[in-house]
Amino acid sequence: MKPLVLAIALTLATPFAAGAHADTAAATASAAQLAGPAWVARSNDLAQILIDAQAPFQPESVGFFGVPGYDDQVADLGPDHARRYREAITGARARLQTQLELERDANVRQDLQILLKSIDDSIEGSLLEERFLLPWTDAPQLVFNGINALLSTQTPPERRSHALARLQRYAGLAPGSVPITRLARERYEERLSDTTLLPPTRREVERALESADTYAAGIRDLFAEYKVEGADAALDAIAKEIADYAQWTRTVVLPKAREDTRLPPELYAFGLKQYGTDIDPQLLMQRAQLAFMEIRAQMQQLAPLVAKDNGITATDYREVIAALKRDAIPDDRLEASYRDVIDAIDPIIARERIVDVPQRAMQMRLGSPAESAAQPAPHFRPAPLVGNTGQQGTFVLPLGNPGGDGEHAAYDDFNFDAVRWTLSAHEGRPGHELQFTAMVERGVSLARSMFAFNSVNVEGWALYAEAELVPYEPLDGQLIALQFRLLRAARAMLDPMLNLGLIDRERAGRVLTDEVMLSPAMARQELDRYTVNAPGQATSYFYGYTRILELRMRTELALGERFDRLAFNNFLLDQGLLPPDQLAEAVETRFVPAQRGRTAR
Repeated sequence: MKPLVLAIALTLATPFAAGAHADTAAATASAAQLAGPAWVARSNDLAQILIDAQAPFQPESVGFFGVPGYDDQVADLGPDHARRYREAITGARARLQTQLELERDANVRQDLQILLKSIDDSIEGSLLEERFLLPWTDAPQLVFNGINALLSTQTPPERRSHALARLQRYAGLAPGSVPITRLARERYEERLSDTTLLPPTRREVERALESADTYAAGIRDLFAEYKVEGADAALDAIAKEIADYAQWTRTVVLPKAREDTRLPPELYAFGLKQYGTDIDPQLLMQRAQLAFMEIRAQMQQLAPLVAKDNGITATDYREVIAALKRDAIPDDRLEASYRDVIDAIDPIIARERIVDVPQRAMQMRLGSPAESAAQPAPHFRPAPLVGNTGQQGTFVLPLGNPGGDGEHAAYDDFNFDAVRWTLSAHEGRPGHELQFTAMVERGVSLARSMFAFNSVNVEGWALYAEAELVPYEPLDGQLIALQFRLLRAARAMLDPMLNLGLIDRERAGRVLTDEVMLSPAMARQELDRYTVNAPGQATSYFYGYTRILELRMRTELALGERFDRLAFNNFLLDQGLLPPDQLAEAVETRFVPAQRGRTAR
């Protein structure tokens, strides 16, 4: 089934700083939602049809986005849950199709089409998984994520109060409930005799086993942090369930895990489509290879200037990046150091008229060990999209590499001065934070936020936002911005190459460590991402970025001297998460004519 949560991490517990900014944000969000167009309210009413069908199967996901009423519920892993899920959303589809035939408002019709496509994709994905894969679940991670979504300062207290009930249900202590770990085992074992189904990969099973204890400790830490009383019995019960599940995984699942990480072509093709990469993989690889060569050349041209600025004797970009990384920021200063750059970015965005920014501070914090195990890369946790009363999304920076082992276990990719600029621009402003804040404050419909979401829409904007800020960064920040753009081109060529059997893991890893200059730990995480965690997703950054660049170039050519970057970027944010083709149509049929009617600047 297609989840409603963000794919990676956006690939996603969040301190919301109380104080002057909180009241302003709440008032701004409420005013924007009240002032939203009438068609948005109509569209949201129709989206509720699909939410009601999906929520009993994915309560953690809909709750993550702020939908009330499901916070004490947990994912349905009961017998025949995949068929029951398909039947539920098929019923919703019939109702929405009838509404499409009756609807006359163009915006609502567009949203109905988004909802219908979401249902079709969900059904297709469910059928493909049932056809090809043994249904193994990393149940400890599922439990941690479900609790972490509730026990967060960005979640209203009345919703956090349901965390114990959810934990009891996970542990099988609530009336009528069964431990979710037992349900996960049953779903795996009932199909184990079907030898045509692919078992999980050895790498994903090993990683799950490495992290199980961290998840159990993370759940206990969250209940302690939020002072939830009466949870001891449930915490002890879930800790035992997690330990027993890990032992079962080690003895039953791991011996049968597969070494070959490649997916059947049908599954990989579906993954690309689901993440929004609607281009032939061969053509994508060709474009990415060309971009890789061009970006690498730009880095080589810039490296001597960075070396001169920083007193580095080397001039090759690889040696310059290695030298920049050696000046590591101590862990106890990392958050404050990032905040220095975050505070400097907003004035640049305003001065250079890149995009409108909220009149409040952006939120950023370090990740807990359990969060870092679940998502070991910098990521953004959005605020609730439904019923938001001022909660903010947060840029979360992992500290360390939980589950890593050996001398090459540590990252050195996120904790030096020059990298702060591009990570803050991507995860924060003008990237993910601004995009998701805009959806709340500008009254974007649920269809264009929850259901239109895919990685191309989201990561394309964030990489484009990185590029918009690059000219105003210090030279070392510009070099690292190019390094991360080189990584996105590498992803777009290596992900399909690995999944199509055109390169082996060792050679792909050397590209990442020797050319992109990632740490061995980060390169290993990248390779797991392409082959185990989310095959196809990593292509979305490069592809989404290029689609926005193409659209902007066409718009500049159409408008000439009337082109206004600030107006263009604001218009893109106003559209929520429209897919690239629909976004282009909106720009060409609405933005361009409106700008032509204005007096040239």
